[in-house]
Amino acid sequence: MKAIKETHFNFPHQTNFYKGKVRDVYTIDDQLMAMVVTDRISAFDVVLPEAIPFKGQVLNQIAAKFLAATQDIVPNWVLSTPDEMVTIGRICEPFKVEMVIRGYLAGHAWREYSAGKREVCGVALPEGLKENDKLPQPIITPTTKAAVGHDEDISKQDLLAKGIVSLVDYTQLEEYTQALYKRGTEMAAERGLILVDTKYEFGKVGDMIYLIDEIHTPDSSRYFYADGYEERQKTGEAQKQLSKEFVRKWLIENNFQGKDGQVIPEMTPEIVNSISDRYIELYEQITGEKFVKNPSSSIVNRIEENVKNAINDLLSR
Repeated sequence: MKAIKETHFNFPHQTNFYKGKVRDVYTIDDQLMAMVVTDRISAFDVVLPEAIPFKGQVLNQIAAKFLAATQDIVPNWVLSTPDEMVTIGRICEPFKVEMVIRGYLAGHAWREYSAGKREVCGVALPEGLKENDKLPQPIITPTTKAAVGHDEDISKQDLLAKGIVSLVDYTQLEEYTQALYKRGTEMAAERGLILVDTKYEFGKVGDMIYLIDEIHTPDSSRYFYADGYEERQKTGEAQKQLSKEFVRKWLIENNFQGKDGQVIPEMTPEIVNSISDRYIELYEQITGEKFVKNPSSSIVNRIEENVKNAINDLLSR
């Protein structure tokens, strides 16, 4: 199966290009942003050597669904989704912080807790919790948004003290984050899933705050299956989950956590295809729709044609 690892388009009115960890971002006429969600995959802030077939399509389509379903909570950046792997939207000035919200003690928060820490990003955690336990209430654990290298945990107090975000804006970001997580939790529950934790990114145009990037995808979120959750917690079994955490665990088991001197383990075709299958599984679980694999032979040409048409349409309005 063919995967799109990188793109090299030259769109009409293109004024800039930026290559992120998994997205290729084209600036159009300094007004619009065309975000191509490639099939690259990253973990521990490192882009892995093999791309994952259909991953970009999965992420973009899930994000489009949830962005449309949360427009009543907060306006978002999207103006058009002309292709299964592309979103076009308004250019916002991003806040240099990711708003991570956690309803359960899992992933990074659990690794910190199991190492003896009882505070994450300035938020105190009670004693006696087990991995994947539900927290007394959802907590917001922000991270700085690093241009290069690793994102870092940071407390609300430090964010404000360093002037990264104003108090007025941060208060609004907290309210949006809680409301979005509540909506995401409700939508997941309808599909028999638990939204364990997730992150949101926001930006500004003038004084208006917009929700940007993707939301509620397996790259930005962690899901458990609700059926059997309580029993698995009682017996100490691992939770059945749909997220990118299984990729991180595979890397950890093979002695890689993105640290200097560590070598990324070989990504065999079997590993690549199993990751692709997990992404498709999440798509079908969270949307309730059958995933339709687009023909892999003409992806690049299809994207280019669809984006060109959308650009011409948007700029002529």
